[in-house]
Amino acid sequence: MESLIPHATLLAQHLIRRGETIAVAESSTGGLVAAALLAVPGASAFMRGGGIIYTQHARSGLLGIELAQHPGMRASTEPYAVLLAQTVRMRLGADWGLGESGATGPTGNRYGDAAGHSCLAIAGATTHSTTIETGSADRVVNMRTFALALFDLALAALDQPLNRDAGAAR
Repeated sequence: MESLIPHATLLAQHLIRRGETIAVAESSTGGLVAAALLAVPGASAFMRGGGIIYTQHARSGLLGIELAQHPGMRASTEPYAVLLAQTVRMRLGADWGLGESGATGPTGNRYGDAAGHSCLAIAGATTHSTTIETGSADRVVNMRTFALALFDLALAALDQPLNRDAGAAR
């Protein structure tokens, strides 16, 4: 996790400068993103909280998401990552939400996605999502790679000019 802290610190600096907050719903990263953010001194100024949404029990219990209400939706897709990001943002009253869902390895997931597949999203004043494929079956390496990619996605979104009228949750 220590290698993630510089990325978390940079994201924290952006959030603090902008006076904004963030919440995290992560699955295959296993809490690495939230842990790195909480390792930054003063995290309570920008971190609203989050959860590890690794199972359908966690998804419904922590976020109140029932996939039956979202026909055709499944985990490990960009629309699902966006749903996680939007929901954690709304439920925790944050300006930004991060969502992640993937397959760390050593095998793929039950949907047919190969190990090393992850879908990432940020929702807030803008919404962005992406899919990464590492081609690796190394679970720990993939978890770190997915977490770094989520930090990169968040930093790119926050690098946009401030727009206080864009629907940020306050």
